[in-house]
Amino acid sequence: MKNILLIFVFISISNSVFAQQPLDGVVEKTLMKDRQVLNYAPIRQADIFWEKRIWRVIDVREKMNQSFMYPELPFFEILKKAALNGEITLYSTTDDKFTEKIKDYDGIFSKIDTTVIIDPYTYEDSVVVFRNDTNYEDIKRFRVKEVWYFDEATSTLKVRVLGIAPLKDVFDENGNFRYEKPLFWVYYPHLRNVLARNEVYLPGNDHQQLSWDDLFEMRYFASVIYKEGNVHNRRIKDYVEGLDGLLEADKIKKELFNFEHDLWSY
Repeated sequence: MKNILLIFVFISISNSVFAQQPLDGVVEKTLMKDRQVLNYAPIRQADIFWEKRIWRVIDVREKMNQSFMYPELPFFEILKKAALNGEITLYSTTDDKFTEKIKDYDGIFSKIDTTVIIDPYTYEDSVVVFRNDTNYEDIKRFRVKEVWYFDEATSTLKVRVLGIAPLKDVFDENGNFRYEKPLFWVYYPHLRNVLARNEVYLPGNDHQQLSWDDLFEMRYFASVIYKEGNVHNRRIKDYVEGLDGLLEADKIKKELFNFEHDLWSY
């Protein structure tokens, strides 16, 4: 009787083990599935005596930014999935102040195109309609809008990301690059919970679990400044080009960090 009972227990355990879904790793990673971010700490308007808006570009082709193009889940696909599921709101690119919501996503994530096909036997023309989805590989850069401010309550210089906009490459009929256009703006504070539930792949340690919200808050990305708040609302390329433009961007970056340093006396 005992032997029969042991055999029954062994079979039950074996069946339960083989019934489990195969695991791609040592343990199942569940820490980020239901992760929620903490809201930003409230700040009094009276505590902010200086702030500056900065616009920068993240180029995914740079070595430090290759995580944005991770094939299993690119950053653009995270934005796309969240928008189609109604988790976030997309805003028009007519301005970068998040004033106009995009109600129809047709033309953003996919586009209906037509082409003419000639029958090789009858030489008759026929029009074929097909759906052309936006490929994440066409998104080479992302715009980021942020505000730098000095908080008197903590005597620190802080930065807060306000928005992210993917830039799509546009080509002519011959396949030549023409320009890049922003597809939409996403208000970053409303995006944080989505980013917190998606893991960033970092080369060198497959087990390290860093979320996309962690990446932006830690500023673990390379970027170039293309605009700062100014009375003429000009970009850097509007008054300087080429190498001088990169030097101007680096100058603005140094001024930001020197601002806090110059407030103190040693």
